[in-house]
Amino acid sequence: MSVTNPFVGNWTYRSFNNDPDLGKAANDLLFGKGTLAIAEQSETELSGTIGGRGWSLDLRGSFGYGSPMQVRFQGKGVVGGEPWIIYDYIGWLVPVCPDSTDPLEVPAIVGSVVRTIPHSGDGGSTNPAGVMASFYAVRAG
Repeated sequence: MSVTNPFVGNWTYRSFNNDPDLGKAANDLLFGKGTLAIAEQSETELSGTIGGRGWSLDLRGSFGYGSPMQVRFQGKGVVGGEPWIIYDYIGWLVPVCPDSTDPLEVPAIVGSVVRTIPHSGDGGSTNPAGVMASFYAVRAG
């Protein structure tokens, strides 16, 4: 019996700041967006990239079986000439909902991302380490 790794493939990724203020517009909460490409390295290890316009991080991590299945990886790379931008991700594959249908239910991963080390931000600012955001990724083919 062959088992297909459900995390392998391309995903559209979006993350949002964890801010409880309902008065803020959703676009003001955007933490990051890009394409998440996951490849299988071995029976338990994953690799890939996450990135968008002007940035890309190499991913290394693993996945685990369970209900729901879990994925965990770390992204490292060079962004804007600055090395070692590190983010840690943990997510879960959303289980199939019996009351939906394949055309209506797009596979998704939901989880959290944390900036592990600080890096430069807009206007000479510093984006601090430890900031945690929530993310979701939707299968993009």
